Amino acid sequence: MSERRPAPTVGQVVLGRRLQELREAAGLGRDEAARVLRVAPATVRRMETADVALKVPYVQVLLETYGVPEGEAEAFVLLTEEANRPGWWQRYHDVLPEWFSLYVSLEGSARLIRSYEPHFVPGLLQTEDYARAVLEAGTVGRTTPQSTERHVSLRMARQRLLADTDPPHLWVVMDETVLRRPVSADPAVMAQQLDKLVELAERDRITLQVAEFATGPHPGMSAPFSLFRFAEPELPDMVVTEYLTGALYLDDREEVSAHLEVLDHMTTHAACARRTREILRDVRASY
Repeated sequence: MSERRPAPTVGQVVLGRRLQELREAAGLGRDEAARVLRVAPATVRRMETADVALKVPYVQVLLETYGVPEGEAEAFVLLTEEANRPGWWQRYHDVLPEWFSLYVSLEGSARLIRSYEPHFVPGLLQTEDYARAVLEAGTVGRTTPQSTERHVSLRMARQRLLADTDPPHLWVVMDETVLRRPVSADPAVMAQQLDKLVELAERDRITLQVAEFATGPHPGMSAPFSLFRFAEPELPDMVVTEYLTGALYLDDREEVSAHLEVLDHMTTHAACARRTREILRDVRASY
């Protein structure tokens, strides 16, 4: 049986989908593919849905069965080996919840990340002290000083993504509450966080917008969520919506379209990027 692992990488998700497409193009069902591998049909399904890692010998047999040309098959195997390598975030397995591993993988592979955040500055934009204050408030459950520092370290490591030579476009809508609610008794924590937001808002591939109180309610108020868009044509847009102890990963076209419609509505009615920079400076001046 294929080996289980905590969470798939984006590469495994893409290759699993591609295996399914190749099987269907060959006119074979999962039962027939399973007989070739001498495994249960459920194993083939789990490979295609990235619920298990892709074993190279299985992949090679399937590609031959599906009539994939030799050159294309060799390239597929190389991609499989690359996708099976643990992501850098696996170093934080001691504090990284299983449900969040896939989120970090999506984050690192996306070309566009659109997020709505009603409560806190998004993790990719936080300062160390702000992140520490949020974590100490218990937003990730019971923590120790040691685990808190590990979480902060992970959050800072995720931010290296924005310093890449070709970073994704990060487009965030934050409720005004995010700026108005202090996370620490020390005003310097919010002041430094606002300084960082002002600096980040000037970057070419970061778009920040504030949903002001004056605009009233909007359709995205129920929970924070993010939409990921990828360069790989095999991978559709995905939405991740968080709740207290986990997250839902959505790739159904109707569900994704609904969240995209909400994002478009909010970006139209929220303060534009220029006005948001003014708001950030005004709030910063109050500290």
